[in-house]
Amino acid sequence: MSSPSLLLCRTQRLPLFIIIRSNSTTVTSSTQSTTKWKRLAYQIGGGLLAVGTLGYCWARSQALLASSDKAHPAQVPWTFDGPFSSLDHAAIRRGFEVYKQVCAACHSMKFLQYRHLVGVCHTEDDAKKEAADNLIEDGPNDEGLMFTRPGKLTDHVPPPYKNDKAAKAANNGALPPDLSLISLGRPDGSNYIFSLLTGYQDPPAGLKGEENLHYNPYFGGGWIAMAKQLYDDQIEYTDGTKATETQLAADVVSFLKWSAEREHDDRKKMAVKGILIFAPLCVLMYHWKRVKWAAIKSRKIAFYKPPSNSIQIFIKAHNRTTPMVARSLTDYYLNPYNGHESF
Repeated sequence: MSSPSLLLCRTQRLPLFIIIRSNSTTVTSSTQSTTKWKRLAYQIGGGLLAVGTLGYCWARSQALLASSDKAHPAQVPWTFDGPFSSLDHAAIRRGFEVYKQVCAACHSMKFLQYRHLVGVCHTEDDAKKEAADNLIEDGPNDEGLMFTRPGKLTDHVPPPYKNDKAAKAANNGALPPDLSLISLGRPDGSNYIFSLLTGYQDPPAGLKGEENLHYNPYFGGGWIAMAKQLYDDQIEYTDGTKATETQLAADVVSFLKWSAEREHDDRKKMAVKGILIFAPLCVLMYHWKRVKWAAIKSRKIAFYKPPSNSIQIFIKAHNRTTPMVARSLTDYYLNPYNGHESF
């Protein structure tokens, strides 16, 4: 139940008392216990609701994936999957060799320049040599004509076709996708690409597809225009690694992962630095917060209602020293028309 009360406090610098009028609410221990349990129940209920919502969303996504028209990709333990693991740069170099000798016949990489290879999988001289092996169309020259020249580090990797129509005409109407960002453009990109490249097989009995299509259970619908591209000993690696079908697929996946996320290693290095810096800062900030709020959270404020004649005695005792303050307090607290009780 709420009742008016007075709080008398003495200032440190001025020889007077300040009368503070406030309302105190009497709270029993049972009420405090009930409030505490209600708060705990709300927190538990909110947590269960959040967990249930996330679980429902996850179950829905799994159900949709299971009912799709393609097989689940194989989960490969990639070297770059961990939170603090990096790309295998030797695999990136081999993957570039696979792309150059196999994939570049049909697929472009329009966001990749030869200068991007420097310091990652090639030296500057190696990258210049790779660029110079290609003739790049440039111009116009002083006579207004286009011409070809050897490639430079600043050139993009040349596409196999001049435009999309030429690409479709050469591939029975199918447009080979650009591979620059393919690792990010497909769900579970790395595992999907690896499973797709190694998953070609004969179709099940009684299942027939359209002409010029090939059966692959990891592709949507099961039929894909691209034929099987990787075989054992198809190319020779410059570092002497045995070029099995699985090795070729794994290396080109590493290369495509790097081409889509060239900042991959730098991002994880920055994350390690951030953890090393902010972890001790969080501890210090938590300690500072406890120190600053300890006095506020641990204090106890007690309100009391003095006797009815204590105001009269208090004001009379300070009439000589502070008559103005006493007169103001008298007008405020003893006037029955100001909304407060008279004493």
